[in-house]
Amino acid sequence: MSTMNDLLAPADEPGRRRALARAAAARRVIVILGPTAGGKSDLALELARRFDGELVSADSMQVYRGMDIGTAKPTATERAEIQHHCIDLVDAKDEGFTVARWLELANYAINEIRARGRVPIVVGGTNLYIRAFLEGLDEAPAADHHFRNSLEAIESVELHTRLASSDPVAAARLHPNDRRRIVRALEIAHTTGDTATDRRTAWGEAGVAPQRDDLFTVILDWPVELVSRRINARVRRMFEAGFADEVASLLARGGMCAQARAAVGYEELATVLGEGSRVPPAHELLDAAEQTKIRSRRLAKQQRTWLRRFRSLRPGIALECHDASTVADLADACEGALALA
Repeated sequence: MSTMNDLLAPADEPGRRRALARAAAARRVIVILGPTAGGKSDLALELARRFDGELVSADSMQVYRGMDIGTAKPTATERAEIQHHCIDLVDAKDEGFTVARWLELANYAINEIRARGRVPIVVGGTNLYIRAFLEGLDEAPAADHHFRNSLEAIESVELHTRLASSDPVAAARLHPNDRRRIVRALEIAHTTGDTATDRRTAWGEAGVAPQRDDLFTVILDWPVELVSRRINARVRRMFEAGFADEVASLLARGGMCAQARAAVGYEELATVLGEGSRVPPAHELLDAAEQTKIRSRRLAKQQRTWLRRFRSLRPGIALECHDASTVADLADACEGALALA
């Protein structure tokens, strides 16, 4: 994988490089990866402008309608300028949206984008979605309805405790209210004899072997201290923009399903807001904001682990980002790498 320093110095006249990059982009699906708050969406928009592209969201929480501020969903202005796909697919209260369904819709969108002669740009936010897009889905066991029925009367917290005793890694990853995923983890262990973590680790350690041969991967690589600073600034802007009001509105309109509620920030605010009618004191909102920052930084750490696996993908570029990095500079580097792809 190339680096930005390899490609910022133009080897060719800029106009020719742009033409070569556009020709290469027309043959590829551009996949943009990076940590939360790392500027993926801004770069995707700039590349879409340069290469006549459309964006496909790979964020598992942007699929929910009404979850806008907390998921950093593109603005109405951005969506009017550049067409976005796989956003606002279901209501936040609706259970059962799966990675398999997202993959089906993402592949359909990519085919439609290409049929219009445009360039699909997948913007990664959820590592599991990206891995599924690259390699297809892990062959997980089918649902065991008899086993699931046996758990119906058991509280989610108790199920989470059971999971912690047999698969502490999975339990640490899942919120006690995320009943659907807890039940699925217990079901996998019951059906296969392997814990969900064992299966997930085996999939992750196998290396990345894309099923597609038309990809161009862009990785935004930020130092830990800089991305943590960006995360803190983003969370502050979210709360200033009315994040608490957004969550209160969702709760008042019927609530959120367990999967949606477990999103970073939404669980923290739902806890202090109750059913949406409670007005929490300022110190509780401040605490919710701090907890959101902490969870976001933990998410970024998990993402960095996954991104190390993706660096082996070819063709592609790893962009070493810093405070002085501009979207134009990053896009220029992508152009240079695409011209050589």
